[in-house]
Amino acid sequence: MKILIIILVIILIAFTFLQLYLINGQRNIERYPYIVNKKYKTFEIRSYEATLFTSVKLSTKGYRNSSSKGFSILAGYIFGNNERNEKIAMTSPVSMSLEDSMTMMFMVPKKYNKDLLPKPNQSGIEFKEEPAKSIAAISFSGWANDAKIEKYKQHLKAALDAEGIKYSNRFYFLGYNAPFEVFNRKNEVIVELQ
Repeated sequence: MKILIIILVIILIAFTFLQLYLINGQRNIERYPYIVNKKYKTFEIRSYEATLFTSVKLSTKGYRNSSSKGFSILAGYIFGNNERNEKIAMTSPVSMSLEDSMTMMFMVPKKYNKDLLPKPNQSGIEFKEEPAKSIAAISFSGWANDAKIEKYKQHLKAALDAEGIKYSNRFYFLGYNAPFEVFNRKNEVIVELQ
């Protein structure tokens, strides 16, 4: 029994250190830059600057079916599966379009432009320049899933309708944490404004 308690304490300490390491690592990750223009009770209006992304279009529907597949393809590219075997820094958040065929995107660090990026070894990866845009964002914590994403998408639509703010049909899910991070999880549903 004593050995079991010691093993559990060691596991708990290792888990705690891993989570603290991951939280600290988030501070050093480059983020998709934006300015908050106005805050409402449940959402905010932001301006994003033009930004370059790596992207992969997926034939599957829904967050559950698409997230791990898209993440592994793009993570492979930034971890060196490219013509120069070059590692590219991870950025935050990971973005997924909420359409019939989903597209996952990783922001490219600012030090790169299209010409400086190594060519992907996987044919499905493309470089996509997202223009400057205004968006509305609603945040939620915890683990994301299809039901939660849809729930917050509907909350955002209702809040925008109540304020008379016109929006497009271009909704995205933004995930800010690594899959094995447990604490301080942040997720958002955003939509481009008209």
